[in-house]
Amino acid sequence: MSKITTFGSRFGTISVVGSSVIGLGNIWRFPYIAGENGGAAFILTYVIITLMISIPLMLSEFVLGRGSRRNSVRAFRKFDEKKSLFWRYFGVVGIATAISILSFYSVIAGWAIKYLIEAVKGTFFTQSPEQLTSLLNNFTTSGWHSVSFTLFVLVVCCGVVSLGMEKGIERYSKLLMPIMFVILVAMCINSFTLPGFNTAIEFLLTPDFSKINTGVVMEALGQSFFSMSIGLGAMITYGAYLPKTENLFKISGYVAISDLTVAVLSGLAIFPAVFSFGINPTSGPDLVFLTLPNIFAQMTGGYIISIMFFFLLIAAAMTSIISLIEVLTRYICEEFQIKRKRAIVIVWGLISILSSMCVISQMPDSKIVVAGMNLFDFFDTISSNYLMPIGGAITAIFVGWFVSKDKICTELTTNRTYGVLIVGTIYRLVKFVIPIVIALLFLNGIGLFKM
Repeated sequence: MSKITTFGSRFGTISVVGSSVIGLGNIWRFPYIAGENGGAAFILTYVIITLMISIPLMLSEFVLGRGSRRNSVRAFRKFDEKKSLFWRYFGVVGIATAISILSFYSVIAGWAIKYLIEAVKGTFFTQSPEQLTSLLNNFTTSGWHSVSFTLFVLVVCCGVVSLGMEKGIERYSKLLMPIMFVILVAMCINSFTLPGFNTAIEFLLTPDFSKINTGVVMEALGQSFFSMSIGLGAMITYGAYLPKTENLFKISGYVAISDLTVAVLSGLAIFPAVFSFGINPTSGPDLVFLTLPNIFAQMTGGYIISIMFFFLLIAAAMTSIISLIEVLTRYICEEFQIKRKRAIVIVWGLISILSSMCVISQMPDSKIVVAGMNLFDFFDTISSNYLMPIGGAITAIFVGWFVSKDKICTELTTNRTYGVLIVGTIYRLVKFVIPIVIALLFLNGIGLFKM
């Protein structure tokens, strides 16, 4: 890429980067995990981890991206002054993570489209809970029927990416991000009228510090990494589009605030209805595709709310998918010196194959099993529990120990004056604290070290 392409505006920057981190995990996973792991105590833990670990790592990835103007692999090469083989190829971990997440994430987005269609048809109001359960099971195990929705998602997202950053990704994000917030606020306003609203507030925001242990902290770390797109090359890739005049601290702050705001608003939008109709609020993934359709059928205005919710789910999923496709596309363009649209065809082909295998692996008679799991669960587990923490830790080690402090400080303070304290604090966190914390939590999570 001979010409340096940057975001067109501050709002465009926030929309693109913010849309990347606002995904399915914010809308349904964060609320129920917070509720079953201490409510406000978990949220406080999540905020501390975001401030102390995720934001410094995001800044580190922005520094690598903007300082190199390269993809997530070449960024490491450019900053590696000793040109060692280890760092030369380390960025491939981020590429592998992006592939893993895309492979199962696009499947879920396909499910959301199917359920939006069912919401528009009014299916939730004509079927019993048992029939809705059969609908979910039959669709997720239907093989090529489910695959067709996944492939449609990938065609749409690749089409957006093919238009480039400003005319495609940025324009799409600037349109959808405000719509997502409007829908969430509208759903929250509706929740105020439900009898379970006060119970939902208590469930989400009452602290129970007795539930906080190393497992919960690890859960908060994984949620923060997954939600903030840390360790998968997205922030390095988007960092390459950041203008030199952009304030990296402000962008990171806006993104973190947007991430937490959407997560909390989602809880306030969903759980009043859950409590109002006596549903278990910690029902996990079934909450979206099984529990909520039953609730929509019972609540006043449920038809409109169901359509709004599944549209929101699709928008959140697609913005995240687009960012990951851009990670792979930019990598292929630069590494193999081919045009953008041809690179996107390659990405579409690769992810289409893997995501189709994820769908087929869930069929009752499937023989596609890896490490005792179907392929869908395998990609989910390996990306969240292994690749992302490893990617975050090694990024911190590289930036803290192998990149000149002067280069980091120069990139962080471009056109801005910051005291030595704030830049120095970020640098020390990245160099000393973050690698140790991630390593201990990771080893504890896989059972090699007990805390």
